[in-house]
Amino acid sequence: MPELGKYAAEVLLAYGASGAILGALIAVTLWQARAAKRDEER
Repeated sequence: MPELGKYAAEVLLAYGASGAILGALIAVTLWQARAAKRDEER
């Protein structure tokens, strides 16, 4: 892991927040795709 200096907490928090947002977007997209596929089969 690179040396982040005195901003390590902020950088890691930003990485964590970005990962959480990206994960949430993927989850919502998959959920909407499954709902659309389910509605299409009706």
